[in-house]
Amino acid sequence: MINREKVLRDIEENKIIVIMRGFTKEQLLNSVDAMEKGDIKLVEVTFDQSGAVSDETTATYIRDLKEKFEGKVRIGAGTVMTEEQVELAYRAGAEFIISPDCCEKIIRKTRELDMVSIPGVYTPTEAANAHRFGADFAKLFPNSEFKPSYLKALTVPLSHIKFLAVGGVNHENMKDYFDAGAKGIGVATAIANKEAIFAGDYEEITRRAKLFTSQL
Repeated sequence: MINREKVLRDIEENKIIVIMRGFTKEQLLNSVDAMEKGDIKLVEVTFDQSGAVSDETTATYIRDLKEKFEGKVRIGAGTVMTEEQVELAYRAGAEFIISPDCCEKIIRKTRELDMVSIPGVYTPTEAANAHRFGADFAKLFPNSEFKPSYLKALTVPLSHIKFLAVGGVNHENMKDYFDAGAKGIGVATAIANKEAIFAGDYEEITRRAKLFTSQL
């Protein structure tokens, strides 16, 4: 049974979701272990929409991470584009669902299964619709195309919506996004650096994680 309220609190308290894309099971397990040592508490494992990695395989990755890091790191699913992927993620133990777009069916299915919903939005209309559909957070994506001032402008009329800034956030500018009103951030290679992971340098992953978490 998912404790939705606790997951919501943990996302707001821990603020940093690390996006894991394109890694093997072993690399995922080792990377999340390294990030947990750097005080990362939220990890998103992405579905591969190209089909190079099957949805069922991604679900097993989520399940393996959930079993190993239960009580230490919350595991969610990312790049979720179908209701079937929502179901697979739920059965694997995911506690939150992240998408690159704002799809009413995905949001409602996520809420129906008591998981936390985080759809992607780009405009005020998309953000407002996401909230109307039942989303818990609105993922501003690709945030790399905006300055923090855009996020701040959104949060004035849309103060009832909790925004996450995803894309283009690093340990040097993260404070600017929090000051602009972000309730959290999504980070990929700035922490989950592929060169380090492929080389087996997991101490570097811990170091990168601490660059972020030390500022919270």
